[in-house]
Amino acid sequence: MRIAVYVPLLLSLLAPLGARPLAERCEPRLATWLLTASALVLGAATTISLGLLAVTGLIRVPQLAALGHWSAHTAQRDDPAELSVALIAGLLLGAAVLMAARMLWRRARTLTAAILEAECMPAKDGLVVVEDEAPDAFAIPGLPGRVVVSTGMLATLDETERRILLAHERAHLTAHHYAFVALAQLGAAANPLLRPLATAVTYTIERWADENAATATGDRERVARTVGKAALAAHHAPGVRAPGAALAILGRRTPLATAGPVPRRVAALLAPPFGRHPVLAAATAAVLATAALSTAEAAHDLHLLLEAVGA
Repeated sequence: MRIAVYVPLLLSLLAPLGARPLAERCEPRLATWLLTASALVLGAATTISLGLLAVTGLIRVPQLAALGHWSAHTAQRDDPAELSVALIAGLLLGAAVLMAARMLWRRARTLTAAILEAECMPAKDGLVVVEDEAPDAFAIPGLPGRVVVSTGMLATLDETERRILLAHERAHLTAHHYAFVALAQLGAAANPLLRPLATAVTYTIERWADENAATATGDRERVARTVGKAALAAHHAPGVRAPGAALAILGRRTPLATAGPVPRRVAALLAPPFGRHPVLAAATAAVLATAALSTAEAAHDLHLLLEAVGA
């Protein structure tokens, strides 16, 4: 545990540096998978590392060591981690578990409310049109999900642009983008250093939906214009009002053109489609493998330590 236990913590400091390159240079679907996996694996690995360090502090307390038939004196002599480090790790572990549990509870409540709301919405082919002058469009996950569009948005767009909008929002539902966002946010809740990865996922799912719309229509430039047009309409609207609880793909409403930095999305659509960028994918896989192996090695080291201090 001298080095391995700290490796996931170090990687969580470095990982956010790769969030922007992945989001900007890699094909959106692959980027979403890689970013989500990174947030989850690193979040879990750092939490486990904190737990391992915290245990080394607990076995130095005579009363607790006696419960496991360990020698507190031997633990103080053989454990390479400083007691202060173990105590700090224990406090951070408690905070990580609390924040992750809080996030899971809130996400479960939000998703349940979204599903119930979707079930209550009368829809034709999964589309709900609401009377509202404010331009708005968003997806609500459910069984099945719903795409909600305001009359103001429909009036803003022509027929082709409406098809683009619906293709974009339906892509959110078909690919279960809310799950990617929830998992990335879970990793970031356990380790706040990973928040840039969760933020990047909210952008790449929009890019993923943009690319699906471009594939469906065969006109990337038209999709780019639609994204920009809807963004301008929503920006100049006096206020956006949503029906019901207004629960959408990310636990809140996410209109077509206002979720994610619009200029970056438009620029990406006006450029040729991104490739899979094997170098970035391989580097991400290497980081995740290193985190997993280091965590496993640290757990094995703790096992050996506990055997050594067995009374």
